[in-house]
This record gives sequence, C-alpha cells and structure tokens, in this order.
Amino acid sequence: MVTLSRIYTRTGDQGTTALGDFSRTSKNDPRLIAYADTDEANAALGLAVTLGGLPADVQACLQRVQNDLFDVGADLCNPLAATYEYPPLRVKQQWIDELERDCDTFNEDLPALRSFILPGGTPGSAYLHLARTVTRRAERGAWAAIEMYGTQPAADGETAQEAQRPGGVNPLTATYLNRLSDLLFILGRAANQDAGGDVLWQPGGGRPTESTDSQE
Repeated sequence: MVTLSRIYTRTGDQGTTALGDFSRTSKNDPRLIAYADTDEANAALGLAVTLGGLPADVQACLQRVQNDLFDVGADLCNPLAATYEYPPLRVKQQWIDELERDCDTFNEDLPALRSFILPGGTPGSAYLHLARTVTRRAERGAWAAIEMYGTQPAADGETAQEAQRPGGVNPLTATYLNRLSDLLFILGRAANQDAGGDVLWQPGGGRPTESTDSQE
C-alpha cells in the first residue's frame, strides 16, 4: 500500500532523486528519463481514455495498460539486484503476450494498409497517436538506460544499495513499450474506421508534381 501524506519533500532540490531502492541519482540519469517518459505516455493515454470517445472494449484495454505503465515505471526505477528484502514489481512476458493478443484482435477487422497514415481524423485517434509517439520515446529511453547499465543484477550477495556497480535494467520494460506502441498504432486506426477510415499520407502534400523536363 502506498501512502502519500505530503507531496513536496524538498529532497530533490539539489538535482538528485531517489530510485526505488532508495539510492540517489541525478535527475538526468537515463533510468529516470525512461520512467519519466513512461509516466508521460500514461498521461497521454489518460487523455485518450477521458476525451477520445473510444469504444468500451478499447477503453477497458487502455485502462489495463495504464495500470501496467505504472508497473513499468516502478520496474525502471528499481535497479536489478541479486537479492531483495522486498521483491519489486517487474514486467513479465505475460504482459507482452497480452499486448500481442490485443494487436491481433483489434487489427483483424482493419483493412490492409498500403500507405503511411497521418495522426488525426477523430479525437480518439489523434490522442492515441500522441500516446504512441510518447511511448516510442519512452522505449528509446529504456534502451538508453539498458545501454548504460546493462541487464545484469548488482554483484551476487549485494543489494543494489550496497553494490559499487549499479544494477541493470529489466529488458522486458523496453519490449513492453515497443509492443504498446504497435497496439496504439492499431487502435488509432480502429478509432477512425467509423468516421471515414485512415487519414492517408500524400507524398508532397498532394501538390502537383513538376515534370522533370520542364523549362524555367
């Protein structure tokens, strides 16, 4: 159970913040950036759920995802360790499998896509595409943290707080964010199907093409 009795703490006024294992790090740490972007993706999904006018089955799916994203952030903020006093939340392969099943389910009735599409159409689709792009950024942040810290726990017998080498990052966090961005693309398409379909990209903005042998 989480109890938040006071929101401001003043503990970050020197440019550092606490990770999930109570160690402190710079607010520019790639690990922190990854879970901050994950939080932003969740906020963007909140707009889609609240204002997008999406069908009930899509809303139910997204509300599950919003809970998952909190867990993704909890995972990213907690360095991997060989042992824990209290085992932290970790992303599981099952969650990624659920996203892939959702992709298959919602993509089944969509027409074949033969062009790139533009974000827009209905409010729901626009919000979903916004959430998709933020999720892609969060994924890049997760990979940046993985590149810096690796995917291995702190040294055997040491907690992450005790280790000289910070523990790594669970790679399933990045995989989850990747699959989620795929799902949001599909849902963005689905949200437009009853309102005229996809908004298709027109190369050159639909402008007439100039002849290659035209004379000035």
